[in-house]
Amino acid sequence: MNKHKRYEILTRLRAENPTPTTELHYQSTFELLIAVILSAQATDVGVNKATAKLYAVANTPKAILALGEAGLKEYIKTIGLFNAKAANVIKTCRQLVEQHNSVVPDNRRDLEALPGVGRKTANVVLNTAFGEPTMAVDTHIFRLANRINFAPGKNVLEVEKKLLKVIPAEFIRDAHHWFILHGRYVCTARSPRCGACVIYDQCEFKGKKADLEQ
Repeated sequence: MNKHKRYEILTRLRAENPTPTTELHYQSTFELLIAVILSAQATDVGVNKATAKLYAVANTPKAILALGEAGLKEYIKTIGLFNAKAANVIKTCRQLVEQHNSVVPDNRRDLEALPGVGRKTANVVLNTAFGEPTMAVDTHIFRLANRINFAPGKNVLEVEKKLLKVIPAEFIRDAHHWFILHGRYVCTARSPRCGACVIYDQCEFKGKKADLEQ
């Protein structure tokens, strides 16, 4: 895919959604961090249902620590892998209190040092909370980048690096939100909705549907 086609794709996605953001609900950087940790292998809808109840009673590192691991599990037990996630969230809250004065760090090194925080989670927080030009490659973005030939790669890190290289600066802050939403609702895994796609004519997916929806 050439740069002119990529630019057209990004221009159309921006026109369709000028101010994209995560679908996770949060009111602070800390709430965002916890929500992203909980969202691994879970839906944003499921996470939002759990955090709505959790944050009503505990939305700071100290407050969640006060709940304890068992208490936290009661709020997040509807989320996949909740046992491991509860352990990581408690450890992260303790680390935030003891090492960062309860403030979520704004750099990759300190974020990735938090239990349960990998590169993708750090990228989401850096981008969404701090406006950094990062690319959080999830399953939707990985599929989309390869399927339409925007930035093909064998693994998420390869795709991330390629996306950061080929996406112009004017789009980079919002690009991962556009791709996630497009992959989640339009270019879906099993039955892509080609007829609802604003970039259909620019897409290089060999299996795209010729019979567009009306």
